[in-house]
Amino acid sequence: MYKALRLRLIAAACLSLSGCAHIGPATVPVDRFDYSTAIADSWKQQTLLNVVKLRYMDLPVFVDVSSIVAGYSLQTGVSVLGVGSSARAVQGNYGSLGAQGIYTDRPTITYVPMTGEKFLRGLVTPIDPRNIFFMMQSGYPADFLLDLTVEALNGVRNRSVAGSVARPADPAFTRAVQLLRELQADGGVGMRVEEDKARGDTAVLFFRRDDVTSESAAKADEIRRLLGLPPDGQKFTLLYSPMRGAPHELAVTSRSMLQILQAFASYVDVPPEQLAAGVAAPAFEQSGARVIGRIHSGKEKPRDAYAAVQYRDHWFWVDASDWAAKRALTAVIFFFTLADTGGNDKLPLVTIPAQ
Repeated sequence: MYKALRLRLIAAACLSLSGCAHIGPATVPVDRFDYSTAIADSWKQQTLLNVVKLRYMDLPVFVDVSSIVAGYSLQTGVSVLGVGSSARAVQGNYGSLGAQGIYTDRPTITYVPMTGEKFLRGLVTPIDPRNIFFMMQSGYPADFLLDLTVEALNGVRNRSVAGSVARPADPAFTRAVQLLRELQADGGVGMRVEEDKARGDTAVLFFRRDDVTSESAAKADEIRRLLGLPPDGQKFTLLYSPMRGAPHELAVTSRSMLQILQAFASYVDVPPEQLAAGVAAPAFEQSGARVIGRIHSGKEKPRDAYAAVQYRDHWFWVDASDWAAKRALTAVIFFFTLADTGGNDKLPLVTIPAQ
C-alpha cells in the first residue's frame, strides 16, 4: 500500500520537474520560418494590392511590420492526496493524483504606416541607375529589367504611361534592349565600379572586345548605333539624365518606385464592365510589345495563385505558373528595399520571451 503511494509521489515529482524544461529553444525553428513566411506573403499581397489600386487611380498605402513580440508561457501543477488508515478502519486507504498544464501563446505585432517626407521622397525619387545595372549583372534579364525600370536610354524612349498618357516604346529602344539581353547571355557585356578622384566611385558599363564571337561584336556595334554611342567606345559611365550626355557616358532616365508601380499597373486585367464605367484607367497594349507580367482578375478566388488580393468585389492575382509576372512582382519588392523609402531606420525586431 505505502509502496504504491511512494511510487505515485515520485511520478508527481517527475511531472513537476518536467515543467522546468526550457520551451524557448524549441520555438525558434518554427517561429523563425513561420513569421518570415507570413511577412513575405504579406509583402507580396500588399504590393499587388497597391499596383491594382494605382490602375483605379486609388491611393496606395504601405504598412510596415516594425516589431514582433511572441510571448509564451507554460504553467504546470501537480496535486497529490493520500489517506492511510489502520487495518480495522471502515474507510480503508485512499489516494489521488491530479495534474494540470496551461500553455499560452500571445504574440504582439506592431504595424507602422509608411508615411512622412522620407517615404514620399523615396517613392518619387528615380532609382540610381547603378542599382538597375547591378541587378542585371546579378542575372536579371536586361530586357525585362530595363522595360520595367527605365524611361529612356540616352534619349531613346521606352513604353510609358506617365501622367496617364500612353506612349509606345521607340523601336530603337525595343531592339536595343533585346540585343543587350542576347549580349548578356553571350557574356559580351558587363559592369564594374571604378574609382574617380573627382566624382567618387562611378559605375561603368563595358562591352567586351576580347574572347567574343563576331556575332556578339556585331550586336554590340548595333546597340551603340541605336543608342547614339560612339562606334568605337568600349566602356561608358552610367549617370542619371533625361538628356544624352558626353560621348563616354550612357544617360539613363530611370524610373521612381511610383513610376515602376504605375508601369506594372498597366498590365492589370480590369473587368470589362469596370472599364466601361470608367472607374479604372483605360487599357493600353502595344502590338508586339513585351509584357512584363500579367495580373488577372475574376469574381472567384483563384485556387493556385502566387499572390491574390480582393478589391472592388473582384479578385486580382498573379498566377503561380506565370513566371514572368512572379519575377516582376519580386523585382518590385527588391527595388523597394533599394529605394530609400523607409520611415524607420530600425529593422524589424523579433523578441520571443519564454516563461
